Amino acid sequence: MANQLVLVLDFGGQYKELIARRVRECRVASEIKPGRTSLSEIKKISPIGIILTGGPDSVYRDGSPRCDAGLFDLGIPVLGICYGMQLIAYTLGGEVSPCVSSEYGRTKMTIEPASPIFSGLASLPQIGLMSHTDQVTKLPDGFTSTAFTQTCTNAAMANENRRIYATQFHPEVENTPNGTAMIRNFLYNVCGAVGDYDIAGYRARMVAELRAQVGDEHVLLGLSGGVDSSVCAALLAEAIPGHVHCIFVDHGLMRQNEGAEIDAAFRNRVDFHPVDAEMRFLSKLEGVSDPETKRKIIGEEFVRVFEDEAKKLKKQYGTIRFLAQGTIYPDVVESGANESATIKSHHNVGGLPKDMTFTELVEPLRGLFKDEVRALGRELGLPKSLTERQPFPGPGLAVRIIGDITKEKADTLRQADAIFREKVDKGKLKRRPDQYFAVLTDTKSVGVMGDFRTHGYTIALRAVYTTDFMTCEYSELSPAILRGASKEIVNNVRGVSRVVYDVTDKPPATIEWE
Repeated sequence: MANQLVLVLDFGGQYKELIARRVRECRVASEIKPGRTSLSEIKKISPIGIILTGGPDSVYRDGSPRCDAGLFDLGIPVLGICYGMQLIAYTLGGEVSPCVSSEYGRTKMTIEPASPIFSGLASLPQIGLMSHTDQVTKLPDGFTSTAFTQTCTNAAMANENRRIYATQFHPEVENTPNGTAMIRNFLYNVCGAVGDYDIAGYRARMVAELRAQVGDEHVLLGLSGGVDSSVCAALLAEAIPGHVHCIFVDHGLMRQNEGAEIDAAFRNRVDFHPVDAEMRFLSKLEGVSDPETKRKIIGEEFVRVFEDEAKKLKKQYGTIRFLAQGTIYPDVVESGANESATIKSHHNVGGLPKDMTFTELVEPLRGLFKDEVRALGRELGLPKSLTERQPFPGPGLAVRIIGDITKEKADTLRQADAIFREKVDKGKLKRRPDQYFAVLTDTKSVGVMGDFRTHGYTIALRAVYTTDFMTCEYSELSPAILRGASKEIVNNVRGVSRVVYDVTDKPPATIEWE
């Protein structure tokens, strides 16, 4: 029996995957489709509820994304968020106008606690994350305002008879403290959810899908040893045992001692093929400073290494058509999939080069966020040392070396990064950062060591708190940790004369520097 499902219709908002994730956190399955999805397809999917996402456009502009007006006559509960609220109002005869005063960030609001989606919440104080330059200035017939702010009369609206609800703010983000409770209220109070979705069910469904997709053929996986690729390997091994071949490519841009650690962890677990490709990658990257070009070069070279290894395996297993990747949702959204703006490209997103021998991708984690991937890893019995490992980008230290890349720079960063991570790991912290690392900037500054003037690199340290890796707040590490890391790095890492700490959140910055 299939799980109940909520359909998330995308109108270009950056948070569409986060909405889907919040729904799954509430034990309800979710699926994302374009906002233009036809009524016939929606009826075929038969969702228990529909959520309309935010988006960057103005609904009254010609060419702005719309949905079929018949959507609101299907009798399926609807929740509109930000642009989704404006789309409901505009489509059903209300008015949407530019804001006299736009709202951004955490905003105080008064809610109507009798509304089903605000059930159990106090009318004051509530906080909602606002990000809008338009707002609903006239409600459609049959709708009432269920929340307001100092400058937004209709911060939420509802037509309870038609089971249509909407919020101008974003309940899906962490900066709306009771946002998940609001989404849960919509799912259970309005849609009649029973809560039949969990990671165990996802595991069973993906195992069945992988067996159907791959059959008796073989799959090649690039195993980095990170959370995503490790869980991907474990899932593949369960679904198609004996048909998964894992290649670990040491591109010379790994963290300190990482190659040896990965070898020890996986050599006896899977069909493991380590490849020393340090000089191959560094030669391709010589003189390249542009971050997007670096990523594309590394991504292409990964594929070429896979092809070379596949040729070696071909004699034993025949041609391997399937290439597996540990692609997850944040990779997809930041690469500009669907209608989202591109923030940065990811080496494992965007399909296969036309001239490579692999003809089909296998991406069983594409619908999951990082915390869900960790949960799946625990479900599959992977050790904590793998499931709780902090993220490391596929391009490795290339992402954390600003400017051109050399072996000397990589070695410098490796040492500094290892020192900083050790200081954090051993520090007495109330809350450990979710990601922490060092960056080698392309800035040199004057220093003094002994009686000599030096001119060395500046190392930037980065530590953040996040649960979804879509947003983050910088970690307020103790002065003792930062001072200790700085002193040890400058004293022991040749060529470094200064250490700084990054205190920028996401947004406006990204977690990585490149």
